[in-house]
Amino acid sequence: MNNGYLEVIALVERLHRHFLEVVKLELDGLGIHDINNVQGLMLFNIGDAEMTVGELTLRGCYLGSNVSYNVKKMVENGYLSQERSVHDRRSIHVRLTQKGAKLRDRLQTMHQRHVEMLNQTAITDEDLASATVTLRRLERFWIRAGDLVQRPGQYAA
Repeated sequence: MNNGYLEVIALVERLHRHFLEVVKLELDGLGIHDINNVQGLMLFNIGDAEMTVGELTLRGCYLGSNVSYNVKKMVENGYLSQERSVHDRRSIHVRLTQKGAKLRDRLQTMHQRHVEMLNQTAITDEDLASATVTLRRLERFWIRAGDLVQRPGQYAA
């Protein structure tokens, strides 16, 4: 199992880098140079929601380690608007601007194109469903493993 586990970890990381490259190529093809691939994916994941920067982190709507920097750049370039919470002045709420929604729609079109391309491959809906189940189990495992590191002895094997 050791080799399989390490192979999955390497593959997930490699797939993520490949996907970010695809997003970069899409942005380049659209002539969009004021937002990077990580920010574009973050923007796509925000969608129609309004959320705090903390929620972006918790919901996994970001990639990379510097959420505040990426939010700042997207605000500066007109993709996000932000405002302080009236209830908690430490919290900042963000949502897509019209420019951000337009890019989100373009990225949605890219995803739809990819789905159509997948239909022409040997990858089936069942394959994707099975991969999703396995990756969600791995996600839950890593969450529990992280909790165990933070609070040793809390979980039995």
